[in-house]
Amino acid sequence: MNSKNIRASKLKSFNNKKLLLSTAITMGIFTPSIAISQPFINPKFSEINKYSDKSFITKAVEKTGSSVVTIETQRYVKKRKFSRDSQLFLDPYFERFFGLNLPNENQPRIEQSQGSGFIFADGLIMTNSHVVNGSDKVIVGLTNGKKFQGKLVGQDFFTDLAVLKIEGKGPWTKAKLGDSTKIQVGDWAIAVGNPFGLENTVTLGIISNLKRNVAQLGIYDKKLELIQTDAAINPGNSGGPLLNRNGEVIGINTLIRSGPGAGLSFAIPINKAKKIAYELINNGKVIHPMIGISLIDESNFETNNNSVKVGYVLANSPAEKSGILVNDIIIKVGNKDIETASDVINQISKNGINKQINILLKRKNNFIRLSVVPTDITNLQDN
Repeated sequence: MNSKNIRASKLKSFNNKKLLLSTAITMGIFTPSIAISQPFINPKFSEINKYSDKSFITKAVEKTGSSVVTIETQRYVKKRKFSRDSQLFLDPYFERFFGLNLPNENQPRIEQSQGSGFIFADGLIMTNSHVVNGSDKVIVGLTNGKKFQGKLVGQDFFTDLAVLKIEGKGPWTKAKLGDSTKIQVGDWAIAVGNPFGLENTVTLGIISNLKRNVAQLGIYDKKLELIQTDAAINPGNSGGPLLNRNGEVIGINTLIRSGPGAGLSFAIPINKAKKIAYELINNGKVIHPMIGISLIDESNFETNNNSVKVGYVLANSPAEKSGILVNDIIIKVGNKDIETASDVINQISKNGINKQINILLKRKNNFIRLSVVPTDITNLQDN
């Protein structure tokens, strides 16, 4: 083959390869070498893929995190009063010998503490009562670093809930409130706090119980049924929101179990919290109908039946005046058959105060019907 024929053959081979490459590109068929030399990037696809890489935790916190606030409280503590004839506090020798710093301890001072909360309505914050209780000054810190003075709208000691109003102009980022009746044991729970006013702290767990009676935890001065979770509530996160996987608030972080069974945390269900919050806003206080008894849940493993027994009757209470006794079994309250202590509490709460409610009891082998008129818990005194 002469040189002219060789060049013609090479040109034909090159044109054939070019045709194949053109066909491959047209049909969307790429070899690895072609893919590398001809990169293809779809900006929209990249953005979608970038977002899909985020965990549901990140997405949930992004929805609600900016509504979470720091609550800094200050309480003015007056100087301590010591007896004039107390030689220990008058003699400088004792002060030097024992390393006491009495002059400073005897001066007025300001105690500071911190918690969290979240904005649920225009300029209104939900938090725990114990976060703001006894405070002389409240400072609200937002996630963007801005700080405002907060005013206490109202607090309810018995449910450990308080409402604050931000004294400033919005707009305010509001949290989306969920429905605590729709959560189930085993659902994801995300605890969020804002302990330093700059960024959220987040912990993850599951819902492990939905109606934990605080009396079972040795807490007898609160009227609460709590959500139990193993999502850790860090110091300073008390009063912050408990979120579901969609970023909706399902509870308010309130208690940490530090003794036996440590590692458990508790939250006020948001449906209960909303009801209490709007009562505080509208009335400045919350009415808690009570008849003055403690309740004990009992289970019979042989019959697989539950019953509710009266454990204690408060002196001069509506229960005592109506004739209820310790060890009585509560069968029915109003029209509701009783299976748990929660049933009793709910029926009496629905009934309200200063209004008669019928109770069916079992005492030994006898059934007894009584009428009781609940009163507000603040009227109950054990004399």
